[in-house]
Parts: sequence; C-alpha cells; structure tokens
Amino acid sequence: MRVTATPARHGPEGIEPIAGPVTGFVLTLGGESKDAIYVSGDTVWYVGVAEVARRYSVRVVILFVGAARADAISPAHLTMTAEESVTAARAFPHAVIVPAHFEGWAHFSEGRAEVEKAFADAGLTDRLRWLTPGESTVLHQR
Repeated sequence: MRVTATPARHGPEGIEPIAGPVTGFVLTLGGESKDAIYVSGDTVWYVGVAEVARRYSVRVVILFVGAARADAISPAHLTMTAEESVTAARAFPHAVIVPAHFEGWAHFSEGRAEVEKAFADAGLTDRLRWLTPGESTVLHQR
C-alpha cells in the first residue's frame, strides 16, 4: 500500500489558515492511482482538494464534514460544510462518500441531518455510505 499526503486547509480560502497545518491522504495498492481511497483530513473544500480529484481515480472518499468551528480562534469553519461535501462528491464522480468526523464533539456546527439534506437536494443520496461504530461495511468491490 502506498500512502500519499495530500493538501488540506483549516478554514476557507481568503482567510489565514486556522489552527496550523493539516493534511489528508490518498491510499493506493501496488502504486496504482486507480481505485484509490481518499481521506480528506480536517479540510474545507478548496483548490487543493480539487487537485486530488483531478490526479487520482478515487473509489472511496472519507470526508471530514461537520463544519467544525473554533469560535475562540475564528468564526470560520475548519472542516467541510454539508454543501462543500456535495461539491466534493461531484469532484469525485465515481466514488462513494463516507461522512466522518461530524459528531461527538461540541465544535461541530452541522451533523448527519444537514449532510443528508444537502445530498438529497443534490440528488446524490445514493452515493452516501454511513458507518456504524463496531460494524464492518463493504464500500467498494472490484
């Protein structure tokens, strides 16, 4: 397995990145870029994520959603909003989307309901795969 660090950004473009550098990851088997898994890490949608979509044939995208906020630092969000996750889904058209990192901490300003609504409004509900803690889920088969 090859692990490639990918760009990520804490906070929207146009403001200074919030809370230091962050990274995402692309996982590939045998060095091939097809059927890759992309783990966004703590990032918003921006050109760096779009570049990952352009470079890799991704089949599974694990998106850190939840529009996390650290109001003591900035009013901007640190992770993808529900709307940004729809934009990401469109950028990775052949991938299933696995929302992650959106519950359990007080700094999340959006949850599952907002993501489900955004995907339903976009007609992309069939691309979502929700994981249940402690249960295995098949996301993609060759």
